[in-house]
Amino acid sequence: MRVVLQLVNNCTVDINNKTAASIEKGFLLLLGVKNGDTEAEVLKLVKKISGLRIFTDDNDKMNLSLSDVGGTVIVVSNFTLYADCSHGRRPSFINAARPDVSEPLYEFFCDEMRKNGVDVQTGVFGADMQVNLCNDGPVTLVLDSEDLK
Repeated sequence: MRVVLQLVNNCTVDINNKTAASIEKGFLLLLGVKNGDTEAEVLKLVKKISGLRIFTDDNDKMNLSLSDVGGTVIVVSNFTLYADCSHGRRPSFINAARPDVSEPLYEFFCDEMRKNGVDVQTGVFGADMQVNLCNDGPVTLVLDSEDLK
């Protein structure tokens, strides 16, 4: 499982010209699920993300977490995080889990973030979404469940 995390000052997700989600200070989380991922990968990522200290404190040091700043998150499903561009010019998505596997894990991820005290908004799984954000920093992190200890 892979997450691209962007620290944002604000973010909206629009679907068919209607706002589905909107936050101020927090994280935009693009979540990709690969074949073979399970709830164990979700739990690793949720633990890491909910405790990450990447907001700046009064000394301009990355030292504060979501809960410290009252931040919120938007979680957007994104199978393209598992694109394989190693051959040809058209990406292959064979490593991305099918929707019948990835959607329940996406929902489980959002539920587990909420259980960790995080205010979560979402896009709509599988929808064509327009994501508008103001990246703060810019701070962008890529977290892969295989790399977490």
